[in-house]
Amino acid sequence: MKWSSYGPHAILFQFAERLGDEAFERGRAITAELERNPPPGLVEFVPAFTTILLEFDPRAVADASKLADELAERLKNTASAKMPPAPVKDIPLVYDGPDLEHVAQCHQLTVEEVCAIHSAPVYKVYMLGFSPGFPYLGDLDPRLHTPRLASPRPRVLAGAVGIGGEHTGIYTVDSPGGWNLIGHTALRVFDPARGEGTGNNEAIFLLRQGDRVKFAPVTKW
Repeated sequence: MKWSSYGPHAILFQFAERLGDEAFERGRAITAELERNPPPGLVEFVPAFTTILLEFDPRAVADASKLADELAERLKNTASAKMPPAPVKDIPLVYDGPDLEHVAQCHQLTVEEVCAIHSAPVYKVYMLGFSPGFPYLGDLDPRLHTPRLASPRPRVLAGAVGIGGEHTGIYTVDSPGGWNLIGHTALRVFDPARGEGTGNNEAIFLLRQGDRVKFAPVTKW
């Protein structure tokens, strides 16, 4: 397992060469292990498509690189662990986005075909990023791979569902965005209020890295 230092207190580990099922399962296994048995001094870890960044408390770990080889071997062994199937979470989706017809025209499909193709797969949550809890979902059917907009919109509302290249995702907060918007969901994927008074920050996020998602078409809320 390759690694590189990110300053004196963080290490980036590469657990896969390319995006795919193997990377997804390895990432799930490593994340689960770090949650169960974090190494001493670990402050935070951030999983991505094929890498994971570990950040350490400088008061506990003066030079994280000295831990790297041992951790690399541990994570390498952990990555091959068999995990139970990831849960599938249903996301009701109204296909009414402003770019829906554009996506259909790009691929010489009807709007109905775009909706059917998009809602057919069970998607994998490869990583969260860009904005709080924003899920990068794969694997989008190649027939719908669509480049991002040439000029991002200054404001996309939370709940919008879009296509960006080979991924689909859900905007979690109002923000600028350049993905092709094909619909929206009323579910709050990121909601700080869900964690208030509970001490459970995980409740804030509806989706986590390693989950699976199925979009359920609906006509209205």
